[in-house]
Amino acid sequence: MTSLSAAGPYKGVFPVAPTVFDADGRLDLDGQKRCIDFMIDAGSHGLCILANFSEQFVLADDERDRVMTTVLEHVAGRVPVIVTTTHFATHICAERSKRAQEAGAAMVMVMPPYHGATFRVPEPSVYAFYKAVSDAIDIPIMVQDAPVAGTPLSVPFLAKMAQEIENLAYFKIEVPQAANKLRALIEAGGESIVGPWDGEEAITLLADLDAGATGAMTGGGFPDGIREIIDPYVAGDREAALDAYQRWLPLINYENRQAGFATAKILMQEGGVIKHDTLRAPLPPVHPATRAGLLELARRLDPLVLRWGK
Repeated sequence: MTSLSAAGPYKGVFPVAPTVFDADGRLDLDGQKRCIDFMIDAGSHGLCILANFSEQFVLADDERDRVMTTVLEHVAGRVPVIVTTTHFATHICAERSKRAQEAGAAMVMVMPPYHGATFRVPEPSVYAFYKAVSDAIDIPIMVQDAPVAGTPLSVPFLAKMAQEIENLAYFKIEVPQAANKLRALIEAGGESIVGPWDGEEAITLLADLDAGATGAMTGGGFPDGIREIIDPYVAGDREAALDAYQRWLPLINYENRQAGFATAKILMQEGGVIKHDTLRAPLPPVHPATRAGLLELARRLDPLVLRWGK
């Protein structure tokens, strides 16, 4: 039972924007704005901010608010923006989500409550958590089903929440065998599953699209490349989608398995989008050989990111 924004349902490519830092690891809000402009120019249907791939776990609460306000004001409605509002405490997550809605977020993305490897809560508490968040807002909630939470979210449980909790209607599935889970979730939840989405940098994108995924939340470095896969797929041109997936998959794989959330920053710095590809300490910098391997693959594909700022 879902009340959705008139602008929805949201579909397509919604990459995660990195949080941009200067050489000293401080927020670079001018760089953040350039990052956002590039991602929109590269064909993003929408954006997600303050996610794990945004290094949200290294940000202070006031910095989260500054990034959110800066991005939403700068986007100014050009594309919908999903704001990640995850927190272990129910009332804090609800308050974050309400602030995001008031600032102009189109949706919030929330992981189930967890802390570290073992601090988790049982299913009834997870249900109550999401219901409290939903009760605080009027925009859709995306459940982020990711292994990092260590919280098993079964298909029957997700379907139950979708059917019973108002606003809870989108699902970013990042667990192993994501396509099987997406397919089962769509079957179990029916019309309540408004947005079954692919995650994990599009490493399983084609299988997930075949399973019924309607959105993809990827890294932020090459939305144009992901569009080359999704656009023909949606248009019914499977051969073109397969060709594009085969072409872009080595770079997707390199991001997923080698450079991780540094990928978008490295590509953006190389292309003049941002000045620094700093990861905030204690995260170590990417090894020069890994950086070189990433750029070598990227140059063969000529994504907009390598040309946008030059």
